[in-house]
Amino acid sequence: MSFGVVEGTESPIVKELEGHPFGRLTFTGQSWALADVRLLAPMLPSKIVCVGRNYADHAKELGNDVPDEPLLFLKPSTTIIGPNEAISLPPQSQQVEHEAELAVVIGLPGARKVGRAEAEQAIFGYTIANDVTARDLQKKDVQFTRAKSFDSFCPLGPWIETELANVADVEVRCEVNDEVRQLGRTKDMVFDVPTLVSYVSHVMTLLPGDVILTGTPAGVDALRAGDSVTVSIEGIGALTNKVVSYE
Repeated sequence: MSFGVVEGTESPIVKELEGHPFGRLTFTGQSWALADVRLLAPMLPSKIVCVGRNYADHAKELGNDVPDEPLLFLKPSTTIIGPNEAISLPPQSQQVEHEAELAVVIGLPGARKVGRAEAEQAIFGYTIANDVTARDLQKKDVQFTRAKSFDSFCPLGPWIETELANVADVEVRCEVNDEVRQLGRTKDMVFDVPTLVSYVSHVMTLLPGDVILTGTPAGVDALRAGDSVTVSIEGIGALTNKVVSYE
């Protein structure tokens, strides 16, 4: 397993990196066609910081008020899976749902008390996430921890886009078996990306590779064994995962 840089569009290749991608990039000299490599989750962060109810339409569909300040919760790193890996439905839940989200990847070492204006310098890039949630357990427990923390509940990938010029207004889409379930735009976030990065950094120090999930638009719905769920974000790509029963 190693990090790499994807180059090209018509016949993309992956160039292997020495070590991690933060700081100056050093290549090993090895490269492969993108079609010939297996993509894993692009990062295994020390923490995944999530923002709840950051789209007003999603807050409304669940019967919640829009928060006055970002509503934070955490997912453990053990929830992470990569592209084409399986979301496993736990037997404790009868209502597991998808949540399509833009994910922010931190690149600045020790990002602490970052101002909103400086937030962009703390960001390494962006990727796609599916904040899979056991909705019945979330309602039962009141707080979010168990409902968000099952293994495989954070598909991430397929790569980190480091040259996305503007994430203030990009499309966020979720399709299940080719049916569009969620369709929103980041311009409809209650709190934008710079605000979120700054806010979180005033609560906890953010380390290189840490991930912030920025909330989901309306349309969350149940996943069933056998489903194929694809989250797409304009300018980044698409993340597809199958859904299986607990094994």
